[in-house]
Amino acid sequence: MLNYYNLKVEECLNVLKTSDKGLGKASISKRQSRHGANQLNLEKQEGSFTILWRQFSSPLMIILLIAGVASFLTGSNIDAGVILGAVFLNIAIGFFQEKKADNALRKLKEVIKPLALVLRSGRKVTIDSREIVPGDIMILRAGSYVPADGRLIRSYELELNEANLTGESSSVAKTVDVLDLDTALADRVNMVYAGSAIVGGSGLAVVTATGHQTELGKISLLVADANVSQTPLQKRLGVLSKFLAIMMVSVATLVVLIGLLQGRSFWEMFIVGISLAVAAIPEGLGVAVTVVLVTGMQQILKRKALVRKLLAAETLGTTTVICSDKTGTLTKGEMRAKSIWVDGSWRELKDIDVNQAWSHKALKSLFLSSVLCNKASIENPEEDQSKWKALGSSTETALLLAGMSVNFNPEKLKLDYHKLAEKSFNSRDKFMASLYTHEEKFIVFEKGAPEVVLAKCSYINNGNGAKEWSAEDKKIVLAEAEHFTKEGLRLIAVALREDIKHLDNSDKPDWQTLDSDLCFVGFIALSDPLRIDAKETVSLCRAAGLSVLLITGDHPLTALSIAAEAGLENNHQVITGPELNNISDEELRNTVTKYNIYARVSPEHKLRIVAALQANGEVVAMTGDGLNDSPALKTADIGVCLGSGTEIAKETADLVLLKNNLRVIVDAIAQGRIIFSNIRRIVIYLLSDCFSEVILIAGSVILGMPLALLPAQILWINIINDGLPGFVPAFEKARDKKISSKPIDRKEPILDRQAKAIIYGLGIVRDLILLGLFIWFYRQGEDIIYLRTLFFAIFGLKSLLSLFALRSLKEVFWKIPLKNNPYLIMSFLASLLLLVLAIYWSPLQVLLQTIELSVHAWLIAIGIAVVNLFLIEAVKKIFAPSK
Repeated sequence: MLNYYNLKVEECLNVLKTSDKGLGKASISKRQSRHGANQLNLEKQEGSFTILWRQFSSPLMIILLIAGVASFLTGSNIDAGVILGAVFLNIAIGFFQEKKADNALRKLKEVIKPLALVLRSGRKVTIDSREIVPGDIMILRAGSYVPADGRLIRSYELELNEANLTGESSSVAKTVDVLDLDTALADRVNMVYAGSAIVGGSGLAVVTATGHQTELGKISLLVADANVSQTPLQKRLGVLSKFLAIMMVSVATLVVLIGLLQGRSFWEMFIVGISLAVAAIPEGLGVAVTVVLVTGMQQILKRKALVRKLLAAETLGTTTVICSDKTGTLTKGEMRAKSIWVDGSWRELKDIDVNQAWSHKALKSLFLSSVLCNKASIENPEEDQSKWKALGSSTETALLLAGMSVNFNPEKLKLDYHKLAEKSFNSRDKFMASLYTHEEKFIVFEKGAPEVVLAKCSYINNGNGAKEWSAEDKKIVLAEAEHFTKEGLRLIAVALREDIKHLDNSDKPDWQTLDSDLCFVGFIALSDPLRIDAKETVSLCRAAGLSVLLITGDHPLTALSIAAEAGLENNHQVITGPELNNISDEELRNTVTKYNIYARVSPEHKLRIVAALQANGEVVAMTGDGLNDSPALKTADIGVCLGSGTEIAKETADLVLLKNNLRVIVDAIAQGRIIFSNIRRIVIYLLSDCFSEVILIAGSVILGMPLALLPAQILWINIINDGLPGFVPAFEKARDKKISSKPIDRKEPILDRQAKAIIYGLGIVRDLILLGLFIWFYRQGEDIIYLRTLFFAIFGLKSLLSLFALRSLKEVFWKIPLKNNPYLIMSFLASLLLLVLAIYWSPLQVLLQTIELSVHAWLIAIGIAVVNLFLIEAVKKIFAPSK
């Protein structure tokens, strides 16, 4: 694609085979056929069937489906109904979550406004923006949006707000001048881009790109093509499911072969295989994990953040790097006057009071210029200052608000100061001047670029009045200008002229004569101010073991200044977008961790940075609020958008901050770590039962004994009896209010050393003892139905009491107040009632093949459950992870 910004206007028109009068009818129809409509063609939305089918792809769901169908075919209708019920409950939850999927591309389409004003055959024509073609001449006016990318051929004080595309909050003054070939996107001031708002002036531009060829269109393709990797939780559950599948197949095959060798019938061993499959799979795990995630999302919502995607709630806990945009993320996203330089010294605007502003001659002149030489206005000046709504360009509104903050009200001032004429700002002259009459004299107020305004000054206001501009004065002023520029601030020079006695024509003044021998008053330094809590949030991130990178489209000096103000640790090094263009992806992967400040970056650069970090094993959270952030938000492991962000960014993000306070991110990450801990405890709780059941069943078959538990009894324990308690960890309140200093390693398995010790270490010893107890009772002549009922009660009680030990993997259960989780007692009592009903209620006795137990049997069951409870506490302490 041609670099139109590097071509002269005439060359652009020739290349596009058009003229400044626009295209003719014949040419338009041909170009529409060749280039297509000026719109973003969205990818086809997934149908309900596709989303539904994807829910069956989980290994856990496949295993459960096979077990359920097999149970049905062998006549075990109760087992089949319970298993398939669990499957379809999980599928329903997943389906309805995905049905609310990402509609970012549809939102992108809405950014392009439907109508456009163009020149065709020398006539102004209003058309549907979708009909625009390359070569059309767009008429640009303040208050509208740019319908397509174009090269300016006329600019009349044209200013655009390109924040959604470039990330810069200040409006951009446009020019028709030719630019260097290596000019970055944000600095291409002779180009206009689709979707940008026109905030001032007017102009003409020849269309250079439409639809997906525009910069906006390229971003839509990046959003569509952005790779969405599996979340850490998906990977962990996938590994766990595969492990369970291998274990189930291996154990079931071995046991079935042994049974066949013992002379047992094929159908008997098939039932045994089904029993092992049911025992090995924690049927309630999928639902329990979903409840943990949903509950975690609700907790995050209470902290003013909305998690849009279910699995993203847990991924937050593994986040290691936050890539933060500047505008609207670390900063407020609006230009404001920060500092004032007058009379040889600078001072903060907030430290200047009303009396000082009006009594100090230089300050008074400066604020008069900032208010009177200004096109902005306040919509509600009578309201409290916090409710003021400024209308106009970002620079002019910042200057106006600065003056009004010290009681320089433009409406009141204009009763004494009467405007006669005005020379508007343009990108060529880089200054604005206003001619007023006051107390029978003429005054010129002027503001603009320092190098332009200073060149016209013959005097300087030293606080007491004007004095001649000396070489020493110039040296001091230029040094101050350089100082402010290095801090990344935008500097506005202010001057005036008060010695005008007579004007020949006040309606059409001779600006060349008036705009000379000015008196320099001072500088106003503008900045996009840091959010109040930004520095504290950066500090909290660091304490939580999180690295923070600043990635912005702004100038490098601005990025360095904001980074220093926010407390980001850096070595004063910043890498820019043009520099990234000269670095290969492999080189970027090797150097990405050396920098934490990136400036003048484009959407493509953000994608490369995120990918490089992910290649280094980082879990990346990308924060932002603009259209330019959308592709990176989607590619990152966690996309975080501020509530003030664009709808596109919100729809692309995983996490939307409902309160513009970065502290919310830290709270969400803390909750993400709690979610992971809760999931781990649920897995330990459910797998402990499954492991015990497998050992008991496999052991009884291998030793030539009857099944210790029937499939229906196992399902009752795994789904009904463990169902409600399995959700208990989701409602456990965090005991430690401080976020841990170490993120969860994305490769850390759900079953760590401590979890394995509880499930397998303790499990093998305990379950072999239980198997021996079963064999001993059976050989003592106990009725097999009574014996199965006893072990049904043992497993049920053991499971329920272990819940108390698994409330925390760090603390002993008797130190954790019961009030921390009121759901615990409720679920314990409900499950205990279900266990008793399964043994004493006749309908369930028939279904589960149970009979009533004696008091002596219950004491045995309770004793085993209590011993198991304290054994878990002992293993927790012995195998506690190092801090």
